[in-house]
Amino acid sequence: MNDPLDHVGELERAAELIGSADALLVCAGAGMGVDSGLPDFRGDEGFWRAYPPYARLGLSFVEVADPVHFAADPELAWGFYGHRLELYRRTTPHPGFDVLRRWAAGKSGGARVFTSNVDGQFQEAGFSGVAEVHGSIHHLQCLTGCSAGIWPADDVTVTVDEATMRAQEPLPSCPGCGALARPNILMFGDADWLGERSQRQLDELQAWRRSAGRLAVVELGAGLAVPTVRRQAELASAADGALIRINPREPEVRHGRGVSLPVGALDALTAIDARLNG
Repeated sequence: MNDPLDHVGELERAAELIGSADALLVCAGAGMGVDSGLPDFRGDEGFWRAYPPYARLGLSFVEVADPVHFAADPELAWGFYGHRLELYRRTTPHPGFDVLRRWAAGKSGGARVFTSNVDGQFQEAGFSGVAEVHGSIHHLQCLTGCSAGIWPADDVTVTVDEATMRAQEPLPSCPGCGALARPNILMFGDADWLGERSQRQLDELQAWRRSAGRLAVVELGAGLAVPTVRRQAELASAADGALIRINPREPEVRHGRGVSLPVGALDALTAIDARLNG
């Protein structure tokens, strides 16, 4: 991991851009959660380190995070998502979330979040105005597509045998028709995801952007493999904003005004904050 002190000039520039902005847009990918202790699924090896049973089965993250398993093998499907649901519920957001909230509190235009993460960590850290472009593990939908729509998973508990990563009965069910429920997450090759909740969030984000003023866009832990977050950050900063890209592996900023910091999220936010307060 790079030392933030190796990038003093970039840190100073990032602090200047954030300090002079009217509003803050946080764009976060999976790397934002690493400092909270959440697993890094980058590549099959990273996924298998987090979940050894899938290595024994020869199943990759793309293969496990596939909606077909909910119909074909629901215990396998809910074994993975049930384990993740409990993991995210137990995880405390790292102090970098508090740094971002403090920056937002000082902005006349406030702050919003755009994230591909489904873990709910921003809400847990006290953020409102979060746009979850891939949905949320804390919400469910019916596997059959009945009229139940989308509902919170607050009362759902899934028991998982961690040796086999298979869920035990009873599995989550739809309150409308009693059929199997699934997370309201956009999975790989997913034609049945209900995107209404996420679309409302995205519409609210777009409305905010029109009146927020000059933006500082802070992008955290968003890689190139699934570039949704990077594209949003680049688009949002293109007109009247500046991009601070924080990513230890893929930090390059190729267009427009921007700062590239090849550092982890928490280290970078802490170092920038020291300069804003200094």
